[in-house]
Amino acid sequence: MNSVTLNLREVIKAMTKGRGFDSVLRKVTLVSAAPGKVICEMKVEEEHTNTLGTLHGGLTATIVDNISTMALLCTERGAPGVSVDMNITYMSPAKLGEDIVITAHVLKQGKTLAFASVDLTNKVTGKLIAQGRHTKHLGN
Repeated sequence: MNSVTLNLREVIKAMTKGRGFDSVLRKVTLVSAAPGKVICEMKVEEEHTNTLGTLHGGLTATIVDNISTMALLCTERGAPGVSVDMNITYMSPAKLGEDIVITAHVLKQGKTLAFASVDLTNKVTGKLIAQGRHTKHLGN
């Protein structure tokens, strides 16, 4: 396991240990981290679902927000930034008990803005569940 992955595991542990909103991600498992790319997995459990028994859209948005930020932390600059814009396209449901793969890529990182994409896919079928785009302001 590389040092980027090890360091990010510690960041995730600290984020999800607290009582804040990010604790909803405690069931997300980091698979790998490389410069500008993070791959995670999660089993959809009852606490993650809406009334139809599928992955809640609000949790999907939280995943896009947090996992894309983790990908930014894995760049040379290592700055998390502040959200400016985020959009999610929901394409198919993730049902209770299914395993999902979350892949985040930093598309571009400039002086003040960074752009990332996040795909959520069904681990077994490879079917795209949702795709998010996230723009973050990195400061001066």
